[in-house]
Amino acid sequence: MRVLVVEDFTPLREAVVQGLEESGYAVDSTGNGEDALRFARSAEYDVIILDLMLPKVDGLTVLKTLRASHSPSHVLVLTARDTPQDRVKGLDLGADDYLIKPFEFSELLARVRALIRRKYDARTTSICVGDLEVDTSLRQVRRGGREVELSAREYALLEYLALNVNRTVTRTEIWQHVYDFNATVESNVVDVYIGLLRKKLDHPGANRLIHTRRGQGYVLRDGGDE
Repeated sequence: MRVLVVEDFTPLREAVVQGLEESGYAVDSTGNGEDALRFARSAEYDVIILDLMLPKVDGLTVLKTLRASHSPSHVLVLTARDTPQDRVKGLDLGADDYLIKPFEFSELLARVRALIRRKYDARTTSICVGDLEVDTSLRQVRRGGREVELSAREYALLEYLALNVNRTVTRTEIWQHVYDFNATVESNVVDVYIGLLRKKLDHPGANRLIHTRRGQGYVLRDGGDE
């Protein structure tokens, strides 16, 4: 899943970006509100982690502009302002969650996961499709009771398909949510990773779960082979 980190304090921004990338997220980052708005217009982020005290354009203005443009991204506000008035103002402007500095990275990560579940209307951390189970909290995958070892990119692709279970997603949507601006994406990379996933997920006698919709994209569903 794709995250935008907007934080002007460079050491904190770099630490959060590194932690998110190590956790398997595609991450873009900036230290000012002007670039944050430019990034948000260029890509659909699952979560935007937004500091309030930003140069050029402050965080509350960024938040207000995002909501005025009907951005679907969920916004987690980071702030050192720990008063009810500040939290109420941010929430009223459209923030989805609030995290007070300083914070533990594990809590930030848990809140990011919760916002992603909310965005895709996933009620639990475990998504089951037939005999496939994707645990979005532990980032573990099992099929037919056996654990399936996936690379970070393979898992990211499968998680996106699982969060959109029974819905066809286009290659463009996959690029938007699985890769960041720094990634070098070749034209057939999605097809290659779909092939790798199928090899790891499918086993003799089992139905294929990832289906191709020619000219459209891919869908994860439990409905037999086509």
